[in-house]
Amino acid sequence: MALRAGFVTRAIAIMHGRHYVSGMVAVRRGVFFLLVLLLAVGLVALVARAMAAGGFTVWEWLTLLAFAGTAPWTALCGANAMIGLALLLGSRDAPRAVLPALARVRPDLPAGHTVIAVCIRNEDMAEVLPPLRRLICGLAEAKAEALFTLWFLSDTQDMAAAIAEEAAIRTIPGAHYRRRARNTGFKAGNVMDFLDRDAGEAEFMLCLDADSEMTASAVLRLVAVMEADPKLAIVQQLIVGRPASAAFPRLFQFGMRAGMRAWATGQAWWQAEQGPYWGHNAIIRIAPFRQHARLEPLPDGSPILSHDQVEATRLTHAGWKVMALPAEDGSMEGNPPALPEFMARDMRWGAGNMQYWALLKLPKLTWLGRWQLVQAMLLFAGTPLWTLTLVFAVLNAATGGGAGTSGPTLFAAMLACWACIHAPKLCGYLEVMAKPALAARYGGRGAFLRGALAELVFTTLLDPISTFNKALFLAVLPFRRLRGWAPQNRADRGVGWGDAARLLWPHTLFGALCFALVPIAAWAWLAPWALGLVVAIPFCVVTSAPGFSAWLRAKRVAATPEELGAAG
Repeated sequence: MALRAGFVTRAIAIMHGRHYVSGMVAVRRGVFFLLVLLLAVGLVALVARAMAAGGFTVWEWLTLLAFAGTAPWTALCGANAMIGLALLLGSRDAPRAVLPALARVRPDLPAGHTVIAVCIRNEDMAEVLPPLRRLICGLAEAKAEALFTLWFLSDTQDMAAAIAEEAAIRTIPGAHYRRRARNTGFKAGNVMDFLDRDAGEAEFMLCLDADSEMTASAVLRLVAVMEADPKLAIVQQLIVGRPASAAFPRLFQFGMRAGMRAWATGQAWWQAEQGPYWGHNAIIRIAPFRQHARLEPLPDGSPILSHDQVEATRLTHAGWKVMALPAEDGSMEGNPPALPEFMARDMRWGAGNMQYWALLKLPKLTWLGRWQLVQAMLLFAGTPLWTLTLVFAVLNAATGGGAGTSGPTLFAAMLACWACIHAPKLCGYLEVMAKPALAARYGGRGAFLRGALAELVFTTLLDPISTFNKALFLAVLPFRRLRGWAPQNRADRGVGWGDAARLLWPHTLFGALCFALVPIAAWAWLAPWALGLVVAIPFCVVTSAPGFSAWLRAKRVAATPEELGAAG
């Protein structure tokens, strides 16, 4: 009887703990969505107040409606970043605060076996292999190499290229190579086929892309986290850019790094056990993934392209945990070497994310899982609305509207909107400036601030180009048949004036028309939203130019801790 009473007491305590945790997460989500609502309503109200001073014209009503459609994503950026900054500044260990399994990690070697799966397709193996050799050497130094097996999962279709990549892989002792004759399902299909046929008795899979780089300590930490919580299905490590020699990725990833740290920390705080999966630099528990993350074709028969978020939501619906580790040490990736590749990547992601419309009504999704898909779509769906906001505002100014618009209020609205959109990186920058030890890894506060200012100028010019390009792509997307991913160029290259002009003439023409239609007095408010379009061609050429890239490296502008040898 006493034993039974003790068992009941422990069971009640466990259930009480679960209810407490569940209630705490519910409160966090309530706080987050309330903050999003307040920011979105505040931004729309501020813009409406600026326009209302002289009465609304038809164009101003249309501008306000289009802007209101962009407000949810803008508010999401602001809310995630503010929560993330509060955690980063207010907690001694922000990753542990949002991933409780970290507190239970033991320093022992892993108990189970992990396969390291590297997905490749038409890659330059001279670039792919060195980071993996470093990882294997690091695991050997930790005396853990026997607990890991390296696999290369190839979707390369060209036979000559496949023979070359297999020969290169043979230079790594113990590495395994498999190639499919048909790349059905693309990367997701390749991974699942591997798990079905070749994963053996491995308990975990570390999924890497061809441009991924992870340290042995980061990998061992991921395995330890998984072993500390048997209900974890995926732990997604934060990813930063590898040291880049070209100007475009160098500047882009400097801001992206700061932004993702704040964003991911804030998002992990409220999403908790239903977090994101970005497809690589993550560890996966094989059994539940194999059981629940199989992706059937869409209702029209086409494959799911952006597989990662769907796989995550399937697992959480089945009761498994998907959580983020918002720590950036030891986890890197390459970024597009120039603007054309950046735009191509955006279009790939946009094509995949917009497929989620067809998935929202399907079963096997929690409400938060559906929200994650909506959030992924908002990243792209807002770009046509931003373009329409600009078009309507230009037409309003061109037809004499806006004469009574309050200049100070309009400036405040534009500043608030800009601050919310860029809140993740701004909060990341604030964190570094507030922590001397962290700033020292970037060469000190002065060096870091120079990099941040250079990145903000870069982003101010890039954003209009990227937004307009996404809007153009989404306009033609319904009329295109999606056939899957094309191989990517990852190598640094210069972009010639002719190539840049052929790619970016629509962007340049649209920007020039905007400036031509509005009075010169209105150029001050137009410049932040359209200047990048006018200079799109020289921007593309300069940010890929070897001379400008060499100058940035020589001056150490936007240098990362890895470049400076201060990582860790």
